Amino acid sequence: MNGQSDEREAALIELRKRLEDALADAGLTKVQLAARTGRARTTVQAAFRPGGRVPSGATVAALAGKLGLPAEQRRELLELRRAAAGEIDAVPEGLGKPIGQWDPHDLEVHPAGTPSTAAGADTRAQRALPGYVCRAHDCVLADAVLDAAEGRSHMLVLVGSSSTGKTRACWEAVQPLASKGWRLWHPYDPTRAEAALADLERVGPRTVVWLNEAQHYLGHPQTGERIAAALHTLLTSTDCGPVLVLGTLWPEYADALTNLADPGRPDPHSRVRELLTRRTLTVPDTFDEAALRAASALARDGDLFWADALTRAHTHRRITQDLAGAPELVRRYEQGTPPVRALLQAAMDARRLGVGLHLPLAFLIDAAMDYLSDDDYDQLTEDWAAAAFAALARPVHGRQAPLRRATHRPSRRPPGAAAPAGTPVLAAGPVFRLADFLEQHGRTTRRALCPPASFWHAAHTHLTDPDDLRNLAMAADRRQRLQWAHYLWGKVATAGPPDALFILARMRERAGDRDGAETLFRKAADTDRPQALSQLARMREQGGDRDGAETLARQAADAGDTLALHSLAWMRERAGDQDGAENAYREAAETGHARALSDLARLRRQAGDWESAESLYWQAANANRAYRPDVLISLASMREQAGDQEGAETLYRQAADAGAPLALSYLGRMREQAGDRDGAETTYRQAADTGDIFALINLARMREQAGDRDGAETLARQALHAHNPLALTSLAGMREQAGDRDGAETLARQAADAGDTLALHSLARMREQAGDQDGAETLYRQAADTGDTLALTNLARMREQARDQDGAETLYRQAADTGQLPRGMEKRWPHGLEPDGTPTSQSP
Repeated sequence: MNGQSDEREAALIELRKRLEDALADAGLTKVQLAARTGRARTTVQAAFRPGGRVPSGATVAALAGKLGLPAEQRRELLELRRAAAGEIDAVPEGLGKPIGQWDPHDLEVHPAGTPSTAAGADTRAQRALPGYVCRAHDCVLADAVLDAAEGRSHMLVLVGSSSTGKTRACWEAVQPLASKGWRLWHPYDPTRAEAALADLERVGPRTVVWLNEAQHYLGHPQTGERIAAALHTLLTSTDCGPVLVLGTLWPEYADALTNLADPGRPDPHSRVRELLTRRTLTVPDTFDEAALRAASALARDGDLFWADALTRAHTHRRITQDLAGAPELVRRYEQGTPPVRALLQAAMDARRLGVGLHLPLAFLIDAAMDYLSDDDYDQLTEDWAAAAFAALARPVHGRQAPLRRATHRPSRRPPGAAAPAGTPVLAAGPVFRLADFLEQHGRTTRRALCPPASFWHAAHTHLTDPDDLRNLAMAADRRQRLQWAHYLWGKVATAGPPDALFILARMRERAGDRDGAETLFRKAADTDRPQALSQLARMREQGGDRDGAETLARQAADAGDTLALHSLAWMRERAGDQDGAENAYREAAETGHARALSDLARLRRQAGDWESAESLYWQAANANRAYRPDVLISLASMREQAGDQEGAETLYRQAADAGAPLALSYLGRMREQAGDRDGAETTYRQAADTGDIFALINLARMREQAGDRDGAETLARQALHAHNPLALTSLAGMREQAGDRDGAETLARQAADAGDTLALHSLARMREQAGDQDGAETLYRQAADTGDTLALTNLARMREQARDQDGAETLYRQAADTGQLPRGMEKRWPHGLEPDGTPTSQSP
């Protein structure tokens, strides 16, 4: 026993000696080190004090990390601590490696500056991290880590915008597990999705599965669902646990993976959505007051990273983005040479319209041409592209480049093995990747802009991946670039996806070419696309061939399109054939289509057969839980219309409990109409608490009508803080109608600044209706300046009404350049198209 005690004491002495040496090399005091680690000063002092107790593994890991020690030295310190504590590391070898051996930057934690120690013969340069500031989401993460440490498997995915600290939060959270012998596995080779799918079943106990940028795993079109299923098995298996799965997602990816699919449409993310339910955690874009105070304390204690960042970011509070180099990225974009800006704008537009991460060099160069003014284009030199790409490759603070050269990771498959289905088509030649923050910056600042002709030409000429082409074809169609949309869809169709033929057919029909549309729909139907038969049925119905329409609809239903009979019923209803519509709805309902039951109930209610309507509504509610809240609202409306206020209130509350917060707003309206203003306000507040932001708008309206302007504005700003500026817009409308034009305009401007670009537009429309043409025109121009490009068309209309044809034409051209010209005013169909929809040799 004495021998073991001596060995433990010797290990503790050696541990403290190495910590003292590292502290001296770093030139820090223990007080400064405590500030950097976020641990109590007494805890840090005790770790160095002779005769004190053995520090925890988490404390040793934190001290070693903030002292900038290489991964090998951190691992040795943790081994000394375990020896001093008498712990035996019995963790078997498995996937990944011990947490203490990881460099956080290898796990994609954003660098915050230059390396703090030089690279040696056997080590690479080490980059220090800023001191860590704990925020609200860190408490939830800590609970998940504690659950895992105590033997309960857990999964959390942090959701937040680019550079908000998601990955760093995960790294800090797992540090307590380092001293407990946990490993960390980051699947990424040969691709993230392939690595995860291949090895998830081999994950052993006490392993952190690191899924940074989880969309590359869970959002993969071919393997995402299988990865979700494997993760579910891992988390629920008693043989593999405990494990901890940590991931990160941008909000738009989280929405795409968790949104419910439209009824009757394929659901590509059902398993992923189920996996992520109650397993996501939001990371805010900005620091709150408590976090700012903690960051300021770190700065005062000598953390130069925080001291530098707070000089710029204290006001807007986007601290982590500043640390990651975001402001410098934006500065490089905004102050770059014309070729630099043109290349970045082309890259931003490509990413926001759906092109993949890797952008081909040839595409970027050709796309950039029309982003240049005539003067800038005339001044281009022969080596302009090389100079611009060289400038864009230079890293900014945090070692991020605005547009950097990327390399396709080679796929490592056995000789002769076929590539997995859906493998992206690799572009020929060099490819480049846009910095994440600039990508998001482009999505925000360029959302109302339409790319120029050189962009679409370069896409058609150089892009080869069907998914990229499909996304751009849809984007071109939405922006009224119909000619380019057709060319791009034609290129997609040559790769074989049936949906391309389907969409080409829709475009032909929209252009009035019914024969061409029918030919393409039949081709799509021949490629196992039953929805094409439904579209043919619709065309036959519209053409008066009801028998042919019904035959095709039944063929579509037999082929798997469950919406076909329902669509046929809707067409009958629209044509005024109520009996035919009812019969078709009944047939659709017999196939299990709950929406058909609800529509049938609606028809019975319109016909005055309330007893049958109520019975059908209850059948629909019981047939599909997804429709139940809406059906309960319909039933409540019937009770209310019949004068059964108590029954209506009961059903509205049941609808709210079933997941329809809007039901409480209906209930609030009932109270308000009955003269119970206090009850109405109480119910509206309950609705707002469940997430119905429009309830706040109703509350603001009630306060305004009661003369409480301050209360109304307070509620409108609460809605604004919940990312809904419509309350301010609504309030502006009430002020306008009350004659307070100055107050209305002030609120409309605030709503526009908060993201409701239609606020000034709406105010202008009210001025126009009131006969104030000059005021309306001024506001329409201000609305156009905020990004409301539809205001340009209203300005053009006003100029046309005033017989200013030149001014009207100029404004219509400006609207067309933004891609917002209303349908019917553009050239409806391009020349140079073959009968099957493919482009001829004639260029658009």
